[in-house]
Amino acid sequence: MSLLILGGTGEARALSIALQDLPGARVSLAGVTERPAAQGMPARRGGFGGAEGFAAYLRSEGISAVLDATHPFAARMSARSRRVCDQFRIPYRRLLRPAWHPGAEDHWIIVPSPAMAVKFIPPGAVVFLATGGQSVGEYAGLDHATVLIRVIDVPEGDFPFTRGKFLQGRPPYDAEAETALFLREAVTHLICKNAGGAAGQAKLMAARALGVPVVMIARPEGPKDRALETVEAACAWVREGCSP
Repeated sequence: MSLLILGGTGEARALSIALQDLPGARVSLAGVTERPAAQGMPARRGGFGGAEGFAAYLRSEGISAVLDATHPFAARMSARSRRVCDQFRIPYRRLLRPAWHPGAEDHWIIVPSPAMAVKFIPPGAVVFLATGGQSVGEYAGLDHATVLIRVIDVPEGDFPFTRGKFLQGRPPYDAEAETALFLREAVTHLICKNAGGAAGQAKLMAARALGVPVVMIARPEGPKDRALETVEAACAWVREGCSP
């Protein structure tokens, strides 16, 4: 079996380690991080060049199954991958971790888009923008606040907002460290995407403990009929022969 894992998430790395004994299996990374964490199997880096490039790669490499473990907000990429796999009758599954849900002690404002998230940030706020360094352009209009952006690799050039800075770090993070960060930087608001999963919950726990409002961007809708919620379920699908 020539399995292709579409990666870039913690779940994808866990899959690549759990399935590293499969001959011909490989993981694909987008290449946005200069020094990605070690994978358990051979990895390729970079995009495919759209649907045609992805189709050409599947054909040239003889891929027999695709396990899509990209970010829950990579909806367009996942839709393209599913469409191309269906075209060539290649079994496809998406590992889609469950979304987060607010508890009684949380202060969430759920919005449909980054542009709407900006509208809920008051002048003078200190915002922890936990949506990834690649998407900062979607938050134009935050110049009335101080913006903190955590990245693995600090980009070259000027900071994208009038006030604020990059915070360099690599996950995982725990709730104690996130709470200390919020206190040190005097964070008043958190903006994040509803990515779900255990790895990103520490910042939400810190916000809850400190009473910091969370502006939560709802995840995009998409088909759920071929979605798996856990690494264990995804591994079982592969081990059992990748049913169509």
